[in-house]
Amino acid sequence: MSIWTEIQDIEFKLYYLDANGVKTRVLEAGEGDPLILLHGTGGHIEAYGRNMKELSKHFRVICIDMLGHGYTDKPDRPYGIDSYSDHLLDVIHALGLSKVYLSGESLGGWVAAWFAAEHPEYVWSMVLNTPGNVNNDPKIMAGLRDSTVKAVVEASYENVKKRLEWLMYDKSQVTDELIKIRYKIYTQPEYQKAVYNIVYLQDPEARSQYIWAPSWCNKIQTPTLLAWTDHDPTSTVEAAKPIQEMIPGSELTVIENAGHWPQWEQVKEFNKVLIDFLKQPVK
Repeated sequence: MSIWTEIQDIEFKLYYLDANGVKTRVLEAGEGDPLILLHGTGGHIEAYGRNMKELSKHFRVICIDMLGHGYTDKPDRPYGIDSYSDHLLDVIHALGLSKVYLSGESLGGWVAAWFAAEHPEYVWSMVLNTPGNVNNDPKIMAGLRDSTVKAVVEASYENVKKRLEWLMYDKSQVTDELIKIRYKIYTQPEYQKAVYNIVYLQDPEARSQYIWAPSWCNKIQTPTLLAWTDHDPTSTVEAAKPIQEMIPGSELTVIENAGHWPQWEQVKEFNKVLIDFLKQPVK
């Protein structure tokens, strides 16, 4: 099933908006309260292509290419978590929204949490999906940095495929279409330069500025669900416990038989987790 044929029978919009000078690609479907979806490092809106149809029955789903990613503008500066958070705020302002639901995968989950700590007035509740920066093992960071840069600078079908397979528990979920979509994104001349700004956060010194810590996590008052998996290549379920303790009142669930992209591998379960948690009355 193609990403685009999965949404061909629903009304959706693919467009660009001006987020404080940053041309930003947006995929939107549905009506009602807005839910913004944020992808991971090296990702793009197609990462949520399998979720749009079901989620759009319950929310106005807004999926964006984050700063420097996909077909969004790529200003030449290192992308820290604060930069991504600022861009998210600019997107919310550009859309004229006063409050949103948030869900982010990997880097997107890290950004969503930071944003909720800095701008709690904009977030009803959020789901952090296999969030980034949980494991600060230098070997894992170096491996992620090298594989990301290699997939871009030495872009080939096989290198992009290998980078995508790293995300999945079931490698067969890496479709030919997904590889080609990402290959086309990675071979943009401006992306070849931007990748070094994208992997900035894999540098231990840069990363240390945004490490999960009570100093900022304790400021999160938004109802929060941590959605982990049993085969995440970046961290174990046990690694979620300290973060759960840092975020007041947060909950934890585990999606089985999935790697770093549960939204792609376990579509029905992931959608149900989001809908059930975000739709529950705020206490």
